[in-house]
Amino acid sequence: MAECFATRSLTSADATTRLASKISTVLIAGDVLLLDGPLGAGKSHFARAVIQDQLGSDEDVPSPTFTLVQVYETPNFDIWHCDLYRLSDPNAAIELGLDEAFETAACLIEWPSRLGAFIPKNAVTLQLEMGMEEGSRIAHFHGDPSPFRSRLETLFNA
Repeated sequence: MAECFATRSLTSADATTRLASKISTVLIAGDVLLLDGPLGAGKSHFARAVIQDQLGSDEDVPSPTFTLVQVYETPNFDIWHCDLYRLSDPNAAIELGLDEAFETAACLIEWPSRLGAFIPKNAVTLQLEMGMEEGSRIAHFHGDPSPFRSRLETLFNA
């Protein structure tokens, strides 16, 4: 995994929502955010908050566990929310059209290890882990140098 360039302590689900909303402000088409962590770590919660922020509403944002992909049309770009937990072969990701979405949409990918070698080089990984206190999480951001990583670093250092 690429180097960790930022760590954030999230004391509650609301703190996770605030972080997602903050990241949403710098998200653009072509950005790929890989959401990694165990079951219950908050991956879907985080993705839902980003999508709702981009849509400007509390629209229902279901987890794409069974559909694998949900596409949301925002005013500026499409967001692909993918849950690849049930993906058994990385080649199936290409059949879903993810390779094109990586270039034309913002992609939020849960269970990114299922992509195998198809993980884009410019992707940033948000690794969520359970914190010591109930309901808390620790967020680690990893990624090689890229425009997306640079925007996140600027955001975090503001």
